[in-house]
Amino acid sequence: MHLYSATATARTTTLAYGSRYRVPTLNHFLTFTLFHHHRRPHPRPPQTPTFSLCPRFPSVNFLTGNSPFFRMEKFWSGSSISKNKAMVEQLQRYGVISSQKVAEVMEAVDRALFVPDGNPPYFDTPMAIGYNATISAPHMHATCLQLLEENLQPGMHALDVGSGTGYLTACFALMVGPQGLAMGVEHIPELVTSSIQNIEKSAAAPLLKEGSLSLHLGDGRLGWPEFAPYDAIHVGAAAPEIPQPLIDQLKPGGRMVIPVGNIFQDLKVVDKKMDGSVTIRTETSVRYVPLTSREAQLQGY
Repeated sequence: MHLYSATATARTTTLAYGSRYRVPTLNHFLTFTLFHHHRRPHPRPPQTPTFSLCPRFPSVNFLTGNSPFFRMEKFWSGSSISKNKAMVEQLQRYGVISSQKVAEVMEAVDRALFVPDGNPPYFDTPMAIGYNATISAPHMHATCLQLLEENLQPGMHALDVGSGTGYLTACFALMVGPQGLAMGVEHIPELVTSSIQNIEKSAAAPLLKEGSLSLHLGDGRLGWPEFAPYDAIHVGAAAPEIPQPLIDQLKPGGRMVIPVGNIFQDLKVVDKKMDGSVTIRTETSVRYVPLTSREAQLQGY
């Protein structure tokens, strides 16, 4: 399956995290924490965030982007839907989400349906989903949705490479609507099966039933040529270089978001112009695991 900012001079360096695969354990890392908010009889001014150095913490959080990397409150009261809405509102408050359309879609697709039981679904952190895979952090989903928003208009075609639990594919489907097409490609068969089950319980279920949303077993590095070209392509793992089949399957006027690199990686925004020429720019520095084969993934790369 990415976002916080360290400023050295006038230039801002960002490191984003939201990988869909297992991340190697670190002995020490920097994590951002917010004070927990408890019920009080009177309103209280927001407290200043604190940074702490946490040895051997069970999950790896990197600082990224222009907003502080934060954890969602685990014990919000109310229904699952209200908690999901609160997660989105928190992302809006911190400037991660600026698009009303992205906010509406993330509110509609309840993240809890796509996170394995026993995990806090509204924390802003990646979570393991089995098979050396994870679901990306909410802030990274929001970032990618906003980067692709203009290419996820009603009636457009979208491809999600490494679709995992199906969360982002479901978001794509709601954005392109019943006249569009949202395709997920995943090379772990068990994840394809469970992602379909997840979507069947979600707001995107009618689109799955109608066929405008579908998930397929395959090597995402090859794309899915049957329904190409695509207006939007999202890739959830880092390639050493951008796979040519994905560039070929990108529609003129289309956009792809893909992490590229090995140890040092950047989230690349690939735009194909109407004449077929391609421009590539760097959105932010990121840390993803490799875009690799099924065998390598199951063996831990």
